[in-house]
Amino acid sequence: MELNLLGKEGAVTSTMSASDALFGREFNEALVHQVIVAYQANSRAGNRKQKDREEVHHSTKKPFKQKGTGRARAGMTSSPLWRGGGRIFPNSPDENFSQKLNRKMYRAGVAAILSQLVREQRLIVVESFSVEAPKTRLISQKLKDLGLGGVLIVTDALDDNLVLASRNLPNVQILEAEQADPVSLVRFPKVMFTRGAIAKMEEMLT
Repeated sequence: MELNLLGKEGAVTSTMSASDALFGREFNEALVHQVIVAYQANSRAGNRKQKDREEVHHSTKKPFKQKGTGRARAGMTSSPLWRGGGRIFPNSPDENFSQKLNRKMYRAGVAAILSQLVREQRLIVVESFSVEAPKTRLISQKLKDLGLGGVLIVTDALDDNLVLASRNLPNVQILEAEQADPVSLVRFPKVMFTRGAIAKMEEMLT
């Protein structure tokens, strides 16, 4: 299939051929959902910790006598039924949230996302994208000329000037082609690829 190449002023200057397997695939919502959920789960750190009734700070003294109070029997304040007591099934820091996802499914899911971006006219391709100095106003002006606000920029190689210039822009992210993930691809309203990044994506995913 053919993808439009935009010039500096945001107008179409030429076209480039791209893989139909990567940019012309049908959208599979169930597969894309599974890929995104698995990616987020695999990025999750199992660092939360809760205490059981042995670990909470408490006294072993019986709170009140067994009979005659009209209340339910209680032996320790560490009971999970009490405020400040331990959890019955506490979360452990070594909990594993990872989900297995076949490589073929991941590639198909990313290809479905890219194809949907093309259909929704959210994918933009430029010959190259760089700034002369690490200045926020330079990249802001370039994006303004292209008519872009919130955008994910995927390049074939990271440029230090580009990364430093974009750090103060909350709705702009710079990624290398190898780092492009499904969550970032669907999160931004526009996704801009350089020609070299398109070639790298085709090499990795087809």
